[in-house]
Amino acid sequence: MTMNLVLQGPGASPERLGAIGALAKPARVHRLSAHALRCEDVGATADVRAAVAAAAFEAGVDATFIAAGRSLADFRLVAMDMDSTLITIECIDEIADMQGLKPQVAEITEAAMRGELEFSESLTRRVALLAGLDAAALARVYEERLRLSPGAEAMLAAVKAAGLRTLLVSGGFTFFTERLQARLGLDVAHANVLEVVEGRLTGRVVGGIVDAEEKMRTVARVCQDLGCDPAQAIVMGDGANDLKMMSIAGLSVAFRAKPVVQARADVALNFSGLDGILSVLA
Repeated sequence: MTMNLVLQGPGASPERLGAIGALAKPARVHRLSAHALRCEDVGATADVRAAVAAAAFEAGVDATFIAAGRSLADFRLVAMDMDSTLITIECIDEIADMQGLKPQVAEITEAAMRGELEFSESLTRRVALLAGLDAAALARVYEERLRLSPGAEAMLAAVKAAGLRTLLVSGGFTFFTERLQARLGLDVAHANVLEVVEGRLTGRVVGGIVDAEEKMRTVARVCQDLGCDPAQAIVMGDGANDLKMMSIAGLSVAFRAKPVVQARADVALNFSGLDGILSVLA
């Protein structure tokens, strides 16, 4: 199989990218933009991959080895995690901050994202700490703290233009996914429902929890609805609870992800924005 190497970094010069690419002895080099190169027909042995990875990380560059010829046209769906993937924050941590409990909740969040704590248990524990909070805090988090990740809008515009459908599937909450779905024109959104009684959070989730298994089932279900195979899905995530849905995808993308996720993803974007996937599939 002929392999290409895509190198990209927001602060990387063509010279630096070329020097890193040379480690893979490419047959040809194609400049994709001021900060991205595609090195074609490269060596992709374990030693080459390790040398490229080390040089790229030191230079603040994302390096992706990918089969030649892959493009957005190969896919029908882009599925995204929400917290710390499509957006820059963990919503539950910011909600907890309204209770003065952000350190306690964030510690549980981090353990779950690293895969050290089962997600359903972690969510139940975190949501319980929010009991009694005025539900207006959710709107404050959305309006004051929620920001899209770099490159999110450019990525979405490109995949929509290419005819792909979009899915936002989150272990977070519908309060945020529904607003993002409307704001960004996403096709499908699925997340947990926070219980609110008399204007205050009860500390419980209504219905089943959207955990790793449910995320995977959701990707498979949406693909079935589209009449395509999960191999025609691009799945983006950052935490351990994204690994199962990433495992059935045709292309898995780790965005600013935990090490356990980066190690198992096809593409790792540590420096580029979400639109870095466009260079990978250019």
